[in-house]
Amino acid sequence: MRHSALLAAVTAAALLAAGCTLGPDPDEAPKTAADTAESFVAAPSPEKATRLPLPPDDWWRDFADPVTTSLIEEALANNTDLKAAAARVLEAEAVLKGAYGARLPQVDYDLRGQRNKFSFVLPRVGRVGIYSTTFQQQLSVNYQLDLFGRLRRTQQAAWAQVLAAEADRTTLVDTLIAQVIRLRAQISALERQLTIDRTTLDSWTQTAELVEARYRAGVVDAGDLYLVRENRAAAAAAIPPIERSLAATRHALDILVGRRPGTGPELPDTLPAVPALDPIPVGLPVSLLDRRPDLVAARMRFSAATAQVGAALAALYPDLRLTASGGIVSDDLSHLLDTSGLIYSALANLIAPIFHGGQLRAQVEATRARAEAAAAQYASAVLQALREVEDGLTADATLQDQLRAARQRVEAATNAEELARWRYEEGTGALLDLLAADRAKQISQLALTVTQASLWDNRVGLYLALGGNWEPTEAGTARTEAAAAATGASPAKNTTPPEG
Repeated sequence: MRHSALLAAVTAAALLAAGCTLGPDPDEAPKTAADTAESFVAAPSPEKATRLPLPPDDWWRDFADPVTTSLIEEALANNTDLKAAAARVLEAEAVLKGAYGARLPQVDYDLRGQRNKFSFVLPRVGRVGIYSTTFQQQLSVNYQLDLFGRLRRTQQAAWAQVLAAEADRTTLVDTLIAQVIRLRAQISALERQLTIDRTTLDSWTQTAELVEARYRAGVVDAGDLYLVRENRAAAAAAIPPIERSLAATRHALDILVGRRPGTGPELPDTLPAVPALDPIPVGLPVSLLDRRPDLVAARMRFSAATAQVGAALAALYPDLRLTASGGIVSDDLSHLLDTSGLIYSALANLIAPIFHGGQLRAQVEATRARAEAAAAQYASAVLQALREVEDGLTADATLQDQLRAARQRVEAATNAEELARWRYEEGTGALLDLLAADRAKQISQLALTVTQASLWDNRVGLYLALGGNWEPTEAGTARTEAAAAATGASPAKNTTPPEG
């Protein structure tokens, strides 16, 4: 009776203590530079126009024509890196299930049959052999009481790692989409540059034919003939490098969408029909960074490291395991259900660490150091994100000015080239003037193409830096909620794991 009372008292004390969880709260985010800022420094001034937002996951539709949309869908379906990231999410979810299962009672069933022979020598009898047969079935239950929250903290860490893995996958999705858009735009820019170079070559071919006819007629000397031939050859030599770059870029796009390099179809030049990029709205809030998936991943890894501190602290304290088993023993298999052979046992095992050579304390110090490192890495990632946004905003404003100037330059250079060519054909202008005007026209056209491509590339980078487009702050946590929904749990900012 006293033993039963003692066991009941130990069990009751353990259940009362089970609510104690050691260590810092993993929901407390570290302080960063973004906490003291409301908007970005380089955000546009109030006279700039605003635009209606799209959901964060659809930021890429600002750039996408039907061809680009098809390429993105193909990349999301076939990209091998994305498949690996999805597998890592499944791995993290499996670890979470294991951590949750460790907090539940462990139930085992044991059915065994045993045959023994004993041999010994009896006086006056000699050696005697005795045989025994025993059958046994037993049900056992083991339950580790989480007195100081070690298992709970381990589960919290596993849950945070699930959210971090999902955020990593989302980061890869965004990066993959951005690479597709950039390569698609780069291919279009190279095709335009190739068209410009071929048009220039055709123009110099016509000019060379004109100069050769004049040379045969004795109107111009050999100097003009050699000069126009040199310029025609230079225009022809400029084409192969562009063709090489175009082929390499197409191969890169093939790899990105999961195709063998060189097997992709020719892309139609549909990008010029895509509407111009909308202006950046006024006063972009810094809180938009909350939805950026790589920052969510860094935040979740800090939460996981913080939870591990609590698990390491709990290892310094006693650990109570309750074990109960019951079954039936019989000498005959047919009597295995006979309750006369009933056996049972109950055990409360309390183990407290006393001396481990400083290993447990060292583990606590190591987990705290890892948590501090994770906090510093998160703060550094936020700073880098702020820099990327500020760089993108500044570049967007300057590229818009550069684009307007480039268009004016093309218009002026085209007019100058047409005038110089008319004068030369009429015999009132010099060949050197035509060469200079034609070269200025070609350079201005190429500069316009490069500026347009740079504007697109920078806008894609800006959307990546913001974690989406100009979505309002209230919806800024859409990505983290989506990450949680993917695992059937609460939003990513809550690092408390699901209880089922």
